[in-house]
Amino acid sequence: MNSAKRNSMTGSIMLLIAAFIWGTAFVAQSQGMEYIGPFTFNTVRNYIASIVLIPLVFIMRRIQPADSYQQQNRGSHKDTIIAGICCGSMLFFASSFQQIGLKYTSVGKAGFITTFYVIIIPVLGIFMGRRIGIKVWISLIAAVAGLYLLCMSNGFEGISRGDFYVLVSAFCNAFHILVIDHFSPHIEGVKLSCIQFFVCAVISTIPMLVIEAPALSGIIKSMYPILYTAVLSSGVAYTLQILAQRRTEPVITSLIMSLESVFSVLAGWVVLHERLSANETLGCIIVFGAVILAQIPERYLFKSKQSRSSSKIKTEDII
Repeated sequence: MNSAKRNSMTGSIMLLIAAFIWGTAFVAQSQGMEYIGPFTFNTVRNYIASIVLIPLVFIMRRIQPADSYQQQNRGSHKDTIIAGICCGSMLFFASSFQQIGLKYTSVGKAGFITTFYVIIIPVLGIFMGRRIGIKVWISLIAAVAGLYLLCMSNGFEGISRGDFYVLVSAFCNAFHILVIDHFSPHIEGVKLSCIQFFVCAVISTIPMLVIEAPALSGIIKSMYPILYTAVLSSGVAYTLQILAQRRTEPVITSLIMSLESVFSVLAGWVVLHERLSANETLGCIIVFGAVILAQIPERYLFKSKQSRSSSKIKTEDII
């Protein structure tokens, strides 16, 4: 096996581990609220995550080539702070709605509804002057059909409060990713993530103290789920993704990361003994297929057509 294939395989394994951690983290998020509220969980989790990422900032500086690191840090300290505040604020809304939603819906459904952001992002791109291809519209229609089966087995009366909150979280996740995309070309990724976790924790502290008034005993009892999401989900998995993306093609990265939703269903089934009905299972399959289709670049689907019209279509116009 040559070095290129070995690097690609290593990157794929890293991404698979990251997807597994993120998928199973839904179980930890659900169990973590047995003794504390959602805002308390997010507050403690994000404070720990920001602390965990501090040494990673220095580690990434050492393992990255000097030219690459300097290129990613062209922004001033002011730019970094502004980016961290904007990203952290969006992360607060995304994580809060998701965490609240997990109180009222299953882990598996939450995992699949969350991945809906992959479809939302290119649609939002329309308002930013970007064009989207036919396969995105097909993915969107399929995802809506899948979500109907997944969340509305009894019609519109079947959608739970938790499903709605997680869907709102998916939209917030889409905005969060777009905000990161705006700032990331000028700011190193781990540094930005560290700051955004801290900002999210600070904002989460306000509703935690006003609404929940947490007890230290409850936080201690929930410490294992908190540590799992803070250290593994935010620290380890995020670092694995950064390292792996250097070794794998973008399309492979997207497809492997889509497995997060599958792992969330399996984790809910094994750990929490959750079951999905036939309609919900079919909905999961359709949503998963729509997510995969949305992430495959059109040049991989229509190679011959793309090669004939490459002079007319710009890469950045295809999402």
